[in-house]
Amino acid sequence: MRIALVNGSPKPTGSASGILLKHLRASLSGQAELVDLALHSDSLPDGVWNTLQAADSYVFACPLYVDGLPSHVLSCLVQLEARQTSGVPVYGIVNCGFYEGEQARYALDILKNWCVRAGCRWSGGIGVGGGGSLAALAEIPPEHGPMAPVGRALHAAASHILRQEAFENQYLSVGMPRLMYRMAAQLGWRKQLRANGGKRCDLGKKWEQNRL
Repeated sequence: MRIALVNGSPKPTGSASGILLKHLRASLSGQAELVDLALHSDSLPDGVWNTLQAADSYVFACPLYVDGLPSHVLSCLVQLEARQTSGVPVYGIVNCGFYEGEQARYALDILKNWCVRAGCRWSGGIGVGGGGSLAALAEIPPEHGPMAPVGRALHAAASHILRQEAFENQYLSVGMPRLMYRMAAQLGWRKQLRANGGKRCDLGKKWEQNRL
């Protein structure tokens, strides 16, 4: 069996989507042929369709953008829509900066609706909350600490993917209290602010459009 792991993050490196696919790959490794693909822009890269055509299952991973999929991923999906996919099972993993993984439900619905139009078979997805912390937790084994809920969900999904089975969407958060996640986010924003020459008072500024 050949499984295509499609990274839909706009970031070429260091993305939360890439981290999630890495952990999923660990659960699939040795049991299937795994092919890594990337959709980083709104143009479908050369050779992607030929690779997908030779795959038995697709797994799309991407971040949540305004309750939906990133626009460049939508553009690539539209380009793939007219292709004949013959009922290939499709799985989705959407991570979001919100603490609640359920915030990703609409994005997964969009991917499900695309499957209907493209002739694929929607087979289930995972909404991961607390995605802003995944880069900091990247070196923690997925079965330990705050990564444990994520690791369990990905491992369970892997067993379904290998059998080309459908499963109900799962929504989860990283294994840390909401307050701790929020505090870490606040510290991270302030660190970025200082690194870019800003001041704490700048956080309250609002952009105003110039009137004609």
